[in-house]
Amino acid sequence: MSVFEHLSSYHWDGKLVLTLAAFALNYGEFWLLVQFYSKNQLAKSLAMLKLVPVQNRVTLESVSQGLNDLIREMKSVTACVVELSELPGRYITLDDPQLSRIISTIPIAVYWTIRSIVACISQINMITAMGHEMMNTQMDSWETSMLANKLKNIHDHLAETLRLCYRHIEKQRSSESLKMLHSLFDTTHIDNMKILTALIHPKNHTMPLQDGLTKRKVHLDVLRRKTVLLLISDLNILQDELSIFEQIYTESRSSLLGADGKSHMPYEVVWVPIVDPIEDYERSPSLQKKFEALRAPMPWYTVDSPKLVERHVVEFMRERWHFMNKPILVVLDPQGNEASLNALHMIWIWGTEAFPFTRAREEELWRRETFTLNLIVDGIDAVIFNWINPGNYIFLYGGDDLDWIRRFTMAAKATAKDSDVKLEMAYVGKRNHSHREQIRRISEAVRAENLSHSWAEPALMWFFWARLESMLYSKIQLGKSDDHDEVMQGIKKILSYDKLGGWALLSKGAEIVMITHGVIERTVTVYDRTWKTHVPTKGYSKAMYDHHHDEVLRETGHPCAHFDFHITARSGRIPEKMNCFECHRPMEKYMSFACCHDEKLLDQDENYNF
Repeated sequence: MSVFEHLSSYHWDGKLVLTLAAFALNYGEFWLLVQFYSKNQLAKSLAMLKLVPVQNRVTLESVSQGLNDLIREMKSVTACVVELSELPGRYITLDDPQLSRIISTIPIAVYWTIRSIVACISQINMITAMGHEMMNTQMDSWETSMLANKLKNIHDHLAETLRLCYRHIEKQRSSESLKMLHSLFDTTHIDNMKILTALIHPKNHTMPLQDGLTKRKVHLDVLRRKTVLLLISDLNILQDELSIFEQIYTESRSSLLGADGKSHMPYEVVWVPIVDPIEDYERSPSLQKKFEALRAPMPWYTVDSPKLVERHVVEFMRERWHFMNKPILVVLDPQGNEASLNALHMIWIWGTEAFPFTRAREEELWRRETFTLNLIVDGIDAVIFNWINPGNYIFLYGGDDLDWIRRFTMAAKATAKDSDVKLEMAYVGKRNHSHREQIRRISEAVRAENLSHSWAEPALMWFFWARLESMLYSKIQLGKSDDHDEVMQGIKKILSYDKLGGWALLSKGAEIVMITHGVIERTVTVYDRTWKTHVPTKGYSKAMYDHHHDEVLRETGHPCAHFDFHITARSGRIPEKMNCFECHRPMEKYMSFACCHDEKLLDQDENYNF
């Protein structure tokens, strides 16, 4: 206890460091002694002066090994105590009961370490003083081993304590940074540089972006006073989604080329890759390769590394922009203000015509739209778009039953041939990505058997359904989910019938005649026996419609209306209530959990069914 009395004016870490330093001076002489067998002449001379007998040198080495083990633990505990003492008092205070209990273990650690130091000094002095009469070596070795085990347990506890403290500090700092980031976005700025620097923290990276065209690193200044579209996603972004987005971006860039050969796009795109926690990225070569593979073909700017997006920024994106790993497109105006928290819906529906991607622009674009075939297929396939003229009848259809598709397409084409009308048909697949491989095989069969037109690129099928969902979600965000909105009613029908299996949409030119489910096959199959005679007077589409609604649906009834809202940032606000598109009664709300077993293709987040 005399050691503690002499060091009473020092803090706990000071007591320990001074004691260990004093011990180091004493131990140095002993260490030279242990080198007796070495070629170190100084060590040999010192051993002779200390009168260490030859027959006890092996014992001396054995004792020194035990001391080394104990000293190693003493140093480890001391390092932890010093590190704990140097933690910033701003975040580590005794006001927190948990932290108070953690800090209270420091005196215990100091006591046992100093006690171990005293034991080491005592044993060293005994060895050097007694020469060959080291009778208590076994007992001293046992004490040394016991103290080493004791300090090892203390060190393990302190190491865990440090881990908890650093996690607490990280949370506190992240919370402070998060508040500052929210405050920054609520402040008016003359340009967007403060905002962008806060989101994409350069640290030691003076050039935190990569130019997608030149593949050179560039400064954030290239975005100064420009509208910036932040494409935020994790590394599981769909290739289909990237492919379509790149096509829209490239077409827009090409259309805005000036006489100088430079693009005069009014905005810039930046991909912000998110890996949370970032430690996964740092220790995973496969994730690093995946990041490089994803950004390699991107023609827009990309953040140079996911490590440049700090933890509090990811938390900010989740809180303020409702980012949930699936891609979102946040639009910042030239002053850094949030023009849109997610403009992907507008991009999928109207492409870059939606610029500057504000709510006002979205409402303006919807005022120009009516629910026609043009709206449904615009920007997807020039073949289908070229079919649209008043003299043509067009069937879009989907499903995952190839036998149903064969029966339906063959019967429908037979009715058109007999009625002497021009009928075009296109297979558009299915919304659920879990059927991707099955739909690909069906699409190949449709083309091989010449049943109808079908897209060879899976990305186009993905885009078709993404646009429909985007229209629905866009309307919901604008509060247009009433029964009188024809776009809402039509989209809800397609999405609901798609869940049932086969479905079809019939149009005459751009005008949509009807949207119905799989019983349309029965309608076209009974053509000869029923509505054939009405074609000359009513016309092809009117005769089919009347028979389908007055006869077939009267017999089969309307199926249950059912569709999902995936809980992601993309879906935005989910309506509290929704009326059925068939009977207009309020629909029942259900909760469900979905898993489709493919993390690369599917959203495994929770979803609600309405």
